[in-house]
Amino acid sequence: MGESVYVGNAGADGAADAGWLLGHFKPYGDPRHSEDVEIKWGVHPAGEERAAWVTGERRTALLVLISGRFRVELPGRSVLLERRGDYVVWGRGVDHSWVAEEESVVLTVRWPSVPGYAVTQADEPPARPGARSPGDGAAKYP
Repeated sequence: MGESVYVGNAGADGAADAGWLLGHFKPYGDPRHSEDVEIKWGVHPAGEERAAWVTGERRTALLVLISGRFRVELPGRSVLLERRGDYVVWGRGVDHSWVAEEESVVLTVRWPSVPGYAVTQADEPPARPGARSPGDGAAKYP
């Protein structure tokens, strides 16, 4: 039974892998390996934002606010999560980005678990002409 059971702490385990607790990126044989779903315990300092918009989304996602104030940017819509338990769900084909307006903890569940969405600051596209900064509530599009 030990090989199919994993006991951990979301804060500690997530810190080792950018918040991700479960998904295709965990080693085969690890109970946290899954090609069906990804789960992230996201701890975000105030002002942190996604380096670049996710485009060509092939997953469905659920993001639940645990604490803080967290904004999810969607095409033509900005969703503010500000009460514990507030959540947003978006489906395949919906581009998105986010910004932590306050120090925030969010639980993200995405399915299926597929590679190809990690970005680094070097991957960030230039700001769109006329785009306002994320802190002013405006959507930022790639």
